[in-house]
Amino acid sequence: MRVAALLALAATTAIPAFPVAAQAAPAIDQYVVAGRIVDVASGTVLTGHCIAITADRIVTVEPCRAQPENVKRIDWSAYTVLPGLMDLHTHLADAGQGADLALPLKTSPAATALIGAKNARDTLNAGFTTVRDVGTYRGLTDVALKDAINAGRVPGPRMFVAGGYITRPGGGGELNGVVDNEKLPADMRYGVTVGPEQAATNAEFFIEEGADFLKMIATGAVLAIGTEPGEPELSVAEMKAVVDTAAKRGVYVTAHAHGAQGIKNAIAAGVRSIEHASLIDDEALKLAKAKGTWLVMDIYNGDYIDAIGTREGWPEEYLRKNRETTDVQRAGFAKAVKMGVRIAYGTDSGVYPHGFNARQFRYMVRYGMTAMQAIQSATIRAAELLGKEQDLGSIAAGHYADLVAVKADPLADIAALEAVDHVMKGGEIIR
Repeated sequence: MRVAALLALAATTAIPAFPVAAQAAPAIDQYVVAGRIVDVASGTVLTGHCIAITADRIVTVEPCRAQPENVKRIDWSAYTVLPGLMDLHTHLADAGQGADLALPLKTSPAATALIGAKNARDTLNAGFTTVRDVGTYRGLTDVALKDAINAGRVPGPRMFVAGGYITRPGGGGELNGVVDNEKLPADMRYGVTVGPEQAATNAEFFIEEGADFLKMIATGAVLAIGTEPGEPELSVAEMKAVVDTAAKRGVYVTAHAHGAQGIKNAIAAGVRSIEHASLIDDEALKLAKAKGTWLVMDIYNGDYIDAIGTREGWPEEYLRKNRETTDVQRAGFAKAVKMGVRIAYGTDSGVYPHGFNARQFRYMVRYGMTAMQAIQSATIRAAELLGKEQDLGSIAAGHYADLVAVKADPLADIAALEAVDHVMKGGEIIR
């Protein structure tokens, strides 16, 4: 009976004609042996782990095993390895800041692009493998720079660009105080806006020309003649027209906003993030927390503007407004940290020399963040703001192989990030 039962079972059991092959493991190009890995997703540090890379992506992050054959070995066993850093408020494609108000006008679009190429290289060498470039006086120069980097013509970080500023006439996004604004070149006034209809038209223009997101000027600016940081500029209706137009195209909007009312107006209009937030009040902080609006607060460069601007003779109006906003901005930042408002890393590089982006980490720790929180703001949190957390901001399988390595421990001394030892972008060793 037992034999008969076994024969019957065999007759009714499907047996594959060929054995099922085990799924082939992906080929590995590089194997990074890391001393310590900062796991920003969990807020912990891994030791004894290695990172396997294929082409420009991470395949695995796991305890180190025998060295795979015919694979490039990268020995960072003496280093702390972090995700490539991200600065979400830069101005790579611009002539830079100084005492000469007319410098952006004197610098041709071609010259601006070449300056941008140098700025991009300096930023990448500093360990910032991704940036969000939030506007240029020479409209669309940032798009050209992004395209050149993506095509491999010049080295630089991954760029997400705004194309230019959507601003009211004579507002914080205009080159004021040089010539009559109506006499400025067309590429310096692409985003000048009066009324919701024109706001929507300008939004559509920048998106069509290659902008990844849109930048509105909701209040006056520190570094713009004839405007005051605390004063609202674009109306809620104008800003909502921009946000609605962008949403139809799958694009988000950020707002330059120093003053509390301008911040509240921009949040009411539906922006994803607020730049600067220098004069933010408790009501605006609560609103940002409730709406999930990100703050990108440049709390380092006030010291640079005061010291270098005074020495080099920057306009007194700039220096006065900088003094009026620096300390109150830092107090607002400290409150935002305590309240758990979303904060992503952004420095306003271009106001100070590119490549110094990591100087702000010390200030973020000084004003309330832990070292891990500051690092997260420039990695996983920045990726979340961009909506790119599946590709960027973490050392994890499937993410781009964007890595930095430092000898010192940045969790013990955050200033270690001011001089990174090694940089990798998309699996390519930069330095």
